[in-house]
Amino acid sequence: MTALRESALRARTSHLRRSWRHAARRSLPPEYRTAALLVVCALLIVGALIRWPDVVPLATLMVPLLLGSLLLGPRQLPWFVVFVLVMVMVSIAKLDVVDDPRIGIAAAIFFVLGFIILMTSFRRSRLGVAGVLGESMLVDLRDRILGQGGIPVLPDGWYAESALKSAGGTPFAGDFIVATRSGDRLEVVLVDVSGKGEQAGTRALLLSGAFGGLLTALPPAEFLPAANAYLLRQEWEEGFATAIHLSLDLVAGDFQVRTAGHPPAVQLVAGSGRWAVIETEGPVLGLIEDAEFPSIEGVVRRGDALLLYTDGMVETRRRDIALGIDRLLGQAERLLRGNFDGGATRLVESLGSRNDDRALLVVHRR
Repeated sequence: MTALRESALRARTSHLRRSWRHAARRSLPPEYRTAALLVVCALLIVGALIRWPDVVPLATLMVPLLLGSLLLGPRQLPWFVVFVLVMVMVSIAKLDVVDDPRIGIAAAIFFVLGFIILMTSFRRSRLGVAGVLGESMLVDLRDRILGQGGIPVLPDGWYAESALKSAGGTPFAGDFIVATRSGDRLEVVLVDVSGKGEQAGTRALLLSGAFGGLLTALPPAEFLPAANAYLLRQEWEEGFATAIHLSLDLVAGDFQVRTAGHPPAVQLVAGSGRWAVIETEGPVLGLIEDAEFPSIEGVVRRGDALLLYTDGMVETRRRDIALGIDRLLGQAERLLRGNFDGGATRLVESLGSRNDDRALLVVHRR
């Protein structure tokens, strides 16, 4: 008897689980539930507006309209905007105030606002997500770029710091840094994507992930050729970028530098106290097939330092890049003398144009 009861209980429990899953599958997706709630909210406002016209203003209908622009996806938003505009016309007709010029102005504002939201929705449809979610995705991608630019933990006796400033202070930039450490070798690439600010930021989002994978997977001599081939495959109208690649042995201090249309690195030689330019040549990434990127070798001895930077640090409309490099060296002598901690930030703040993306990396052997 007990066994029969347990079997019946298990059967009933299984039936309830199947019913729950079936109901969950048939329930409205979250975006449709949000749209339904906003429709109910708009209807309640219209009812209150008709019932208490002296208390509830017509402008109250802007609340669900603006909430819809933030919360609804590109499929639901156009229909909701049309619905709210219809509710505006219904409210005006019910209130019998068509001849009031203030109501006419309010209706015109509603239609202009609805038109702007619709245009935004059509642009958003390329992304396929609602406004708030789309913004959070971009913020997450931006944080990933900044995370990849973090320098790995280095052994005692080494110090490295990077700093990045975008054009106009926006959170997205066309300059980015990718760094990785494998055993006793540090690999760093500093990239400057064509354009600046938000225009270059979208391309930087894609390239930072791709270059991070290439930097980890390939030997130093093969990185820039592979990055060049990757850019060529994208077939972008503005598909070029400049880059400088540093491969550093953290035990011996030996390094290799390769550039792709990028300003040269500079090295502080502690023995003389002077900064010297490491002249390297290589074509811009994304323009020439099977391009070659020769390397320059050197040694970072104790007290020495290396600076890698983008052209926003040294080039302006009124100043040639050679003069900009001289100014960078002068500022490095003044700001980094005896204290490299926070030096990258100090140099980025003191040099370059606020209208251009700026990035800089300092590597110092104590």
